[in-house]
Amino acid sequence: MLNTLLTLLVFQTLGEGLVYVLSLPVPGPVIGMLLLLFYLILKKDTAAKLAPSASQLLSNMALLFVPACVGLSVHLHRIGQEWLAIAAALIVSTVVSLVVTAFVIKSLKRRSEK
Repeated sequence: MLNTLLTLLVFQTLGEGLVYVLSLPVPGPVIGMLLLLFYLILKKDTAAKLAPSASQLLSNMALLFVPACVGLSVHLHRIGQEWLAIAAALIVSTVVSLVVTAFVIKSLKRRSEK
């Protein structure tokens, strides 16, 4: 499990570093996940090594949401002030995600039928 955590932390740190150096407008963990994805694509045997520990992390994923919930409770007054913009952003992002997912599934289905 330590190797899996170390791997995840290394890629997150790389992502944070790239965001800092290149002044990217994307969160560092997102860049780190993309780097990890490319690494897993290039080294296919690594995914099998990380899978058991990653499954353990996913089974305890609810614990990872505790800091986010604490952050929400700290900024509850601001959320109350800006609830309309937050609700609009949630609705628009959900609709965009559904449309993009439907498009990708449709494209992949068409491709697999050929």
